[in-house]
Amino acid sequence: MIDSPIQQIKDRLDVVQVLEGYIKLQRAGQNYRALCPIHSEKKPSFFVSPVRQSWHCFGCSSGGSIFDFVMKIEGVEFADALRILARKAGVELKKDDPKIRSERQRIYELLELSCCFFEKQLQESKKGSEAKDYLLNRKINKQSIEKWRLGYAPDIWQGLSDFLVSRGYQREEADKAGLSVKGKDGKLYDRFRSRIMFPIFDLNAQVIGFTGRIFGSSEEETAKYLNTPNTLLYDKSRILYGLDRARMAIRKKDQCVLVEGQTDVIMSHQAGVENVIATSGTALTTYQLSLLKRYSDKLVSAFDMDVAGDSATKRGIDLAQAQGFDIKVAVMPREEDPADIVARDPESWEKLISQAKTILDFYFETTLSRIDSSSPEGKKEIAKNLLPPIKRIPNKIEQSYWIQKLADELGVREEVIEEELRKTKMKEDLFGLEKEEVSEQALKPRREVLEEAVLSLLLNNVKLLDLIDDLSLFSLDGQTIINSLKKDPKFNFEKELPELNNFINYLLLRAEIEEGVDLEQEFRNCLKEIQVLDTKNKLDRISQEIRQAEREKDIEKTSELSRQFNHLTKKLF
Repeated sequence: MIDSPIQQIKDRLDVVQVLEGYIKLQRAGQNYRALCPIHSEKKPSFFVSPVRQSWHCFGCSSGGSIFDFVMKIEGVEFADALRILARKAGVELKKDDPKIRSERQRIYELLELSCCFFEKQLQESKKGSEAKDYLLNRKINKQSIEKWRLGYAPDIWQGLSDFLVSRGYQREEADKAGLSVKGKDGKLYDRFRSRIMFPIFDLNAQVIGFTGRIFGSSEEETAKYLNTPNTLLYDKSRILYGLDRARMAIRKKDQCVLVEGQTDVIMSHQAGVENVIATSGTALTTYQLSLLKRYSDKLVSAFDMDVAGDSATKRGIDLAQAQGFDIKVAVMPREEDPADIVARDPESWEKLISQAKTILDFYFETTLSRIDSSSPEGKKEIAKNLLPPIKRIPNKIEQSYWIQKLADELGVREEVIEEELRKTKMKEDLFGLEKEEVSEQALKPRREVLEEAVLSLLLNNVKLLDLIDDLSLFSLDGQTIINSLKKDPKFNFEKELPELNNFINYLLLRAEIEEGVDLEQEFRNCLKEIQVLDTKNKLDRISQEIRQAEREKDIEKTSELSRQFNHLTKKLF
């Protein structure tokens, strides 16, 4: 239907623009390519076609439209992908449409309304004004308060929940959104009270949770910071604060600066350094690192790093190093965090980032400065601290450089360091390291891969049809495509066979990215290999039938099958 919201969205949004909001694309002829954000890979097998407004990964076999991509990358159902893309396209959806309005959508709306409630409390209530003054005194200006939608949760047991009920929501819905807690009396009360509120946004700048900093008389009696628990929308292991605003700057500068808290992010952006995000005090996870790698594989850590410790920060950095990130450390002045530095001197913050040390330089300097390397015990302790990060270096040339450096520092032969490195055990379970995923493409039967190659080449050059004389070599879908092209070389698959549209788009994109290929020769080679595989399958089947006939002592059948076997064998040579 031409005027449907889906069609309007497709008409207004370009696949390249949508996907560039999530991943780093590089032009490849008339198409674009990237490292696949869906599965782990080292060489780009993810391609985007502006002509067909589609995408496909030749590693994991995922592909489709912008809707399919958003569903995959955001982990949402179609209704939610429709809502996300409608917002980007400026297409209005009917909120009362039951196909669109889901439980997730209700929670999104409830959280947005809660954010507005907190914002108004900060601006208009007496206690909120005090909280606002506190923020201003911390050098967070009015523009940043509005930009990051900071708010205040009043010190009232059911202030927010009563407001939400008055707007048509149930208290149970507020609980599902992580805004309530159950009291000893079994009733639901507001989770956030007497706190400065920092909304947490997803990549589409939608509110999915909150962090509340205590502010008021009860400051010494409760936790300083309180976060939304895991909900249908919010999972702390998958969220990085500020990434929705920082991702374009990260891609532009090809560098991501990691800080610990929301205030650090806000102050840095306020100072014009916008490639900054926060881990919110948790260890970096595999998912978060995968998310960051879409924009850059260069990280700068801007919080306290203890080489010998086992903090969440160090575990996350170790995981990033093991996954091949180029990591540096901005050495912070004692007793200061990024927000303090920006408030004091914004230029010094930029200077700190520009002078960041490589992670191994930082580890060597801090370790050698606190441990005496003149004694055997000291040498052993230094090696104990430095061998694990050296072992995590994936590049062997770089690793060799640091082995040599450690050997020089300790006054021992490189062979000794290499031997100790081999004995060093990594806490892989602690870091949650994941092995390279096996792609679905690699698991495809060889015959299926060959058929796809033949069909893609055929769509690129219909004249190759003359070389096909045995349709039984192909699957039912393959036979349908071949017969359709025989009837009409310009056959409209999208109109006549919409059920094959995604497969056809995949085949066409595959044909486009073949560079410098002799189409006819490649076609002949693939077709020949399909014929060989078909013959081998027939030989296997006849061999089984011969054995069965011999067991049954059926001499006549055995003789006939043997004749067929010999005849087919000649086709292989």
